Amino acid sequence: MSYQKLDQTNRRQLAEALRNDTWVVACLCAGWCGSCREYDLAFSAWAQRYPQHHFVWIDIEDQADLVGDLDIDNFPTLLIERGATVAFFGPMEPDTRLAERILLSQLDKSDGELQREAISTPERRQWQEECSLLDKLADVI
Repeated sequence: MSYQKLDQTNRRQLAEALRNDTWVVACLCAGWCGSCREYDLAFSAWAQRYPQHHFVWIDIEDQADLVGDLDIDNFPTLLIERGATVAFFGPMEPDTRLAERILLSQLDKSDGELQREAISTPERRQWQEECSLLDKLADVI
């Protein structure tokens, strides 16, 4: 399945996708957020165009034990990860065009390029330490 809403029953599936080095695109939102509800339709349509990747919708309140103290300032916030490497973490306009360009730019990178980029700035090193879904899932499943 290329798109799912994360809940207690499918966390292992998400962890398995990450362990298998699948690209995961996670949208971190809240059910009460009007922009998030609108973005959900576009996010789901985006996922259908890329079935080889794993798209997941994470309600930060319903999944508070997983999200923990992630610094989410604005909605929607996007997290793009392959394996244990976080390639992108940040707020996104509620339009998938920019998000898609970010994803496509990551897909073209070699493992070495991804690893070098992951530690290239203090912000990106912080993403690796604080934002990895693979690490967070290991703590809750």
